[in-house]
Amino acid sequence: MAAAITVEELSKCYLLGHRSKEVDAGTSFRDVIEGGARTLISRTADLIRGRQIVQGDEVEQFWALRDVSFELQFGEIIGIIGRNGAGKSTLLKILSRITEPDRGRAILRGRVASLLEVGTGFHPELTGRENIYLNGAILGMTRAEIKRKFDEIVDFAEVERFLDTPVKRYSSGMYVRLAFAVAAHLEPEILIVDEVLAVGDTEFQKKCLGKMSEVAGGGRTVLFVSHNLTAIEALCPRSLYLADGKVVADAASAKVIELYLKRGRELSNEIHSRSHPIDSGLHLERTKVQASQIHSGEALEFEFQFFANTSGRLRECAVLLYAERGVRVALADLREQEVVPYRFEAGRFHLRVKIASLPLVEGELMLGLHIATDERRSDLLDLAHVDILAPKLSEGFPKYAPEYRGYWVLDAAANIVEVSGENSVRIHQRT
Repeated sequence: MAAAITVEELSKCYLLGHRSKEVDAGTSFRDVIEGGARTLISRTADLIRGRQIVQGDEVEQFWALRDVSFELQFGEIIGIIGRNGAGKSTLLKILSRITEPDRGRAILRGRVASLLEVGTGFHPELTGRENIYLNGAILGMTRAEIKRKFDEIVDFAEVERFLDTPVKRYSSGMYVRLAFAVAAHLEPEILIVDEVLAVGDTEFQKKCLGKMSEVAGGGRTVLFVSHNLTAIEALCPRSLYLADGKVVADAASAKVIELYLKRGRELSNEIHSRSHPIDSGLHLERTKVQASQIHSGEALEFEFQFFANTSGRLRECAVLLYAERGVRVALADLREQEVVPYRFEAGRFHLRVKIASLPLVEGELMLGLHIATDERRSDLLDLAHVDILAPKLSEGFPKYAPEYRGYWVLDAAANIVEVSGENSVRIHQRT
């Protein structure tokens, strides 16, 4: 029997533009004119040849995928893991027929439903009710089929009260709930789900994982991309590990996750200096952490370096802190610091952040960034690693077993009141 998905030697290359030098006070008017003329000639030549037009003086080839091959059977559910820039989203976009590969081919047998970004396939001016019918029609469903599933979709998404409200007024969580409900309930043979479930609350994430398991149990195929390794291991018997656009491992999820964590610990923070696209005009070029090790309770400082091809606006920005298996443990919302919204111009800018105290239980911490521009919203995860060491004051105390320790080291004041008689009280405190 033919496989549900067959991927053969799949490769995708992008061209990245870089400025060779910044325009400053010492740059002559003639240099500016000559640079502009060279750029215009280069872009005109690219347009005539049918090539991608790239902003910048220098062009770099970036292979998002290179010679990726695998097969997925009907009823199989597979997890896809890897760092930012590993090629996960590019792979899903090719499988969803959003992006064309430069080499190789992908064969999908059956109807495909994709949930790659918040509200994929939704029209913001239409209501939730209208978007359910629109999405169903895009997936090839008849009106009768959509009507038969309509009540289940609304009940699962928990948006009945806002069903006749334009979805542009929905929160990101409502968007995700409705988008996932439509994609999962309209009976696609293949369901492709990216990290968008991270937007929903914990209870809804549990519902989604249960629904994906139900979909796979019904003989349909699921591809699931997530940085939450606990969810991957619980849901997916098999996982694919991508790094630098290549398949590093394709095996049982427990073995693949173990390899992924091991390699992560071996990498230094400098590996995160490569560019991460946020939207078509903005890239995160570099993440710099002041120290790769800190004691619990100490401050943590880091810096993000961005490059913008054009002017734009940061609408949201938050620093995300993750434990080893992708469980989010903390968030620093930079809107509270009046850093964003921020309007930027073409060129480079730096975002410097200092967290005054991190009272975490010792272990490995991963740094991420949630960012939203006027164009799109992104979660850039696993940007850098920091080792949290035991608090200086409590070194030498024996450790409690890991299952009792959690994540946070709490600072508490305590005393013991001893009552030996009716009026005899002694307070015991550590001295």
